[in-house]
Amino acid sequence: MCELFAISSREPVAADFALERFARRGGRDGPHRDGWGIAAYEGPDVFRLREPVAAAESELVRYVDRHIPPSRLIITHIRLATRGDRALWNTQPFQRELGGRVHLFAHNGNLSGVDRQAFRPRRFRPLGDTDSELVFCYLLERLAPLWDERDGVPPLADRLACVAEVAAELRPFGPANFFYADSDALFVHAHRRTQADGEIRPPGLHMLDRRHCELSEALADSGLDLHGSCQEMLLFASTPLTEGPWQPLPEGAVLAVSAGEVLDRAD
Repeated sequence: MCELFAISSREPVAADFALERFARRGGRDGPHRDGWGIAAYEGPDVFRLREPVAAAESELVRYVDRHIPPSRLIITHIRLATRGDRALWNTQPFQRELGGRVHLFAHNGNLSGVDRQAFRPRRFRPLGDTDSELVFCYLLERLAPLWDERDGVPPLADRLACVAEVAAELRPFGPANFFYADSDALFVHAHRRTQADGEIRPPGLHMLDRRHCELSEALADSGLDLHGSCQEMLLFASTPLTEGPWQPLPEGAVLAVSAGEVLDRAD
């Protein structure tokens, strides 16, 4: 399965990723070689880089390590392909525009049969052939009326309710951990994942609520180095990246997060 990681912070944080080392720490040693991607928000837009190659073989990774801009919201995805060719159009995070803002989606899991059901968006079309991009387009189709009926950002409670409804529809098809962001908030859905013993069960995601200055040294061993002043932040990962108080998120939980704080949740 793929590996997910996200940072939400009160102030912009600069993050250096040693992506291959990060992938090994987050999962089994070696298999996450089918692509990588990273996106960092700046206002309504994002700085996004993706490649359908192993991070260890990428010249672009070295650029990311030096030049990813500081951001309050960063999403990273490292791919182990279960469906879809090893190609750029199947590499996450996926991106679309809605309401004059960039929306992002990154998924961990395998949603078997979802393409044969009612997940058939019309306004938003997949470029590739992954289940992940299909459900992203479906999610945006469901969210679009909230954004179309008003200028500006729809109420958080309405967006959270919609994301939670779609997440519940996805869970019967298989592991459905995902990050969805609309530039205003990050929505985190925790479900199940393939654990170290090969069994699929919760937890699908973990959360760490810490201050930056308490994290830097420990995270460096995991392939992540944060730069900036001490501040509040939330980190989300498929598996804990350090020793410490990572919290396994309950199965089916959907969190709405902004500026390093959980604003609301649906369980």
